[in-house]
Amino acid sequence: MSREIAETPLMKQYITIKKQYPDAVLLFRVGDFYETFSDDAIVASEILGITLTRRANGAAQFVELAGFPHHALDTYLPKLIRAGKRVAICDQLEDPKKAKKLVKRGITELVTPGVSIGDTILNHKENNFLCSLHFSNGKLFGISFLDISTGEFLTSEGSREDIDKLLSNFSPKEILIERGNKKRFEEHFGSNYFLFELDDWIFTEDSANERLLKHFQTKNLKGFGVEHLSLGIIASGAILHYLDITQHTQISHIVSLKRIEEDHYVRLDKFTVRNLELLAPLNEGGKSLLDVLDKTITPMGSRLLRRWIVFPLKDINPIEKRLDVVENFFREPELKELLEEQLSLIGDLERIISKAAVGRITPREVVQLKIALSAIEPIRDAFLASDNINLKEMGEKLNPCPLIRDRIEKEIVSDPPTLLNKGGIIRKGVSNELDELRDIAYSGKDYLQRIQKRESEKTGISSLKIGFNNVFGYYIEVRNTHKDKVPESWIRKQTLVSAERYITEELKEYEEKILGAEEKIITLETELYNALVESLIEYIPIIQINANIVARIDCLLSFANVAQTNNYIRPEINETDILDIKNGRHPVIEKELPPDDPYIANDVYLDNETRQILIITGPNMSGKSALLRQTALITLMAQMGCFVPADSAKIGVVDKIFTRVGASDNISLGESTFMVEMNEAANILNNLSQRSLVLFDELGRGTSTYDGISIAWAIVEYIHEHPYAHAKTLFATHYHELNEMEKTFKRIKNYNVSVKEIGNKVIFLRKLVPGGSEHSFGIHVAQMAGMPQSITKRAASILKQMESNNRKEGIGKPIHDIIEKREGYQLSFFRLDDPVLSQVRDEIINLDINTLTPIEALNKLNEIKKIVTGK
Repeated sequence: MSREIAETPLMKQYITIKKQYPDAVLLFRVGDFYETFSDDAIVASEILGITLTRRANGAAQFVELAGFPHHALDTYLPKLIRAGKRVAICDQLEDPKKAKKLVKRGITELVTPGVSIGDTILNHKENNFLCSLHFSNGKLFGISFLDISTGEFLTSEGSREDIDKLLSNFSPKEILIERGNKKRFEEHFGSNYFLFELDDWIFTEDSANERLLKHFQTKNLKGFGVEHLSLGIIASGAILHYLDITQHTQISHIVSLKRIEEDHYVRLDKFTVRNLELLAPLNEGGKSLLDVLDKTITPMGSRLLRRWIVFPLKDINPIEKRLDVVENFFREPELKELLEEQLSLIGDLERIISKAAVGRITPREVVQLKIALSAIEPIRDAFLASDNINLKEMGEKLNPCPLIRDRIEKEIVSDPPTLLNKGGIIRKGVSNELDELRDIAYSGKDYLQRIQKRESEKTGISSLKIGFNNVFGYYIEVRNTHKDKVPESWIRKQTLVSAERYITEELKEYEEKILGAEEKIITLETELYNALVESLIEYIPIIQINANIVARIDCLLSFANVAQTNNYIRPEINETDILDIKNGRHPVIEKELPPDDPYIANDVYLDNETRQILIITGPNMSGKSALLRQTALITLMAQMGCFVPADSAKIGVVDKIFTRVGASDNISLGESTFMVEMNEAANILNNLSQRSLVLFDELGRGTSTYDGISIAWAIVEYIHEHPYAHAKTLFATHYHELNEMEKTFKRIKNYNVSVKEIGNKVIFLRKLVPGGSEHSFGIHVAQMAGMPQSITKRAASILKQMESNNRKEGIGKPIHDIIEKREGYQLSFFRLDDPVLSQVRDEIINLDINTLTPIEALNKLNEIKKIVTGK
């Protein structure tokens, strides 16, 4: 608290609750508003852009205050969560009208970046994972991930590199660690994560085991296949403890704890995921592989596709199953059409059923659940009738749950309001009592009209009207001109300018009856609705299986649609060590090119015995990087079970893909380009395997030329001479000296990306051809970029001299020695090949002195002065 708060009864209640959640922003319900006080008010006003006020507060002078209407919670809560705040929601736990003293209040939910259920906070295309990380005394870590909005609960354990990769691939929104481990975490995994520290007793085996067994109501964890992961169990138990702390106790949708079986997936480290732009582009405005492949229809499909991209398969059988289904969609266009139609009706089945478990499902979402279950039935029937064994298997697991689906249809109206307290949710015929109450409440207009007509005739007041207001309920309004006709039994309640308002005993009795009925209707509808939601809970495991199968179907349908649109072919997956791609294309770049600019396709052949390493040279901008990336992307897509952009592709299964691409600086962490390059290269060399695919692009740019050549040479030599891991490698470089390696090492082959010189111009053909290239055409690229002519001419003359000296003196001579031998190398204002003086010379040569006026001469002299001084 920024200052002492005067202890009025309300503020005493606030202080007591705030002490329980000191690190959260407390939204305190007062009437129709959520209020924040003191430091929380200052934070909330800044993040939410709401007015910060000060209220007189006894001896404490004033207290800061900022609030918003309670119905705007869905607007403001996401902003606080996205700003990395934990938010404790304190609601009124009793009806203020019935409270004799201070209204009871308590925390109904603690929302954090990793524990959110509301649609307004969640991104439907991404999981919202909460992560827990346990540091052991050795080199291993335990890790667990939970998405409370879907019920997915996963665990694993491994080395620092394994955990770093999982954190990168799952992108948790919040990470739980043991108190005091923040610095250790940041040293290992960086400071880009939202951390929350928990007490050390939570991270113990006994505590974790007890909490997990209590939740799953089992005697042990053998049934989940995780009992041997003691560190993973500790991390998983900590997550459930955290749900208790954050008041998330209704978690019956978390039905299992699964091991992340990394042995089944291609290893992609975080550098590779970033460098290949799998999930997000490196540059603003670019596109990722996910952007190209994601044509999913359901949110579950979209979330699963993200997972498939960063976890490609390395077992042939499941890859072939996926490819078979994709191919089947090509053969059965009617089935494809049916699926597109039905999937569009399903919505976010996974998150809807999770909301039922936590008691947060709205009537509209219950109706959506019914629509989804109805849409699953024709999909199941079509799959069961299919000749494709994989579709048949999926069809057998789909269950439209007809009993609960029909019950929803029978009990809930087809277009209910979103909020339960609005009424009008339960259909007619479900409850006799409810139907009777509705007759009383809603046939009231007829009854009132009868009273109005009767009293009008009895008194002779033709303009008599019956109305209602919140102050004194139903009344009879009589204009002043008929005041003298009012019976004595009527009680006057209000005087207007031109009329009087009266009440009668009959109207009061009717009012009590009708208002009591409306209240009873809401209570009864709520009871009936909650009973229905309660019965949904037993269907959670079945509906989660449905959601999972729908997600898989959606991903495979997306693959089929992308393949059809972009002319992809089915790859051949085998156990050989050969990678043979004919006319491969980059899936992202080809979509970004103008329609009249076709993508130049290329062949790539690699194996472990004859052509293990390709040294690829060629000028900048010629397409070396695109070629490297497309080879990795085609391999990765094939092992995801997706068709690929090529004329043919034979893929010997790869178990790891490594990339060292571009100069992705980490200067913000105090690391130079070269340091980042070396870190990434070391990670690759320390983890090579016989089935790895390695891409090096322009290694060594962060250091001097001869250092760079030496390191690049040594790395290529190491990969070639590795005793047991002949990893297939593409090594793109601007160091033409590496072409010499082909003569000495039998599995190294030289290739270059060809160009054509016409006059002084260079045309990039973007075609991979055997043999090394002679020079890099860097000066031509500078010209194309619009560099001033004087600079490119000067660069060409320096290059010419360096090349001739290099030939005379050999590669071992330092570059600065070669340059310094040139006569008059020290910069001088009188050297005519100085770039600035070259420009001055050009200006003077182009002058026509015979026609120059004195004023033009002065202006020209001033221009030349500006060139020389730069002012």
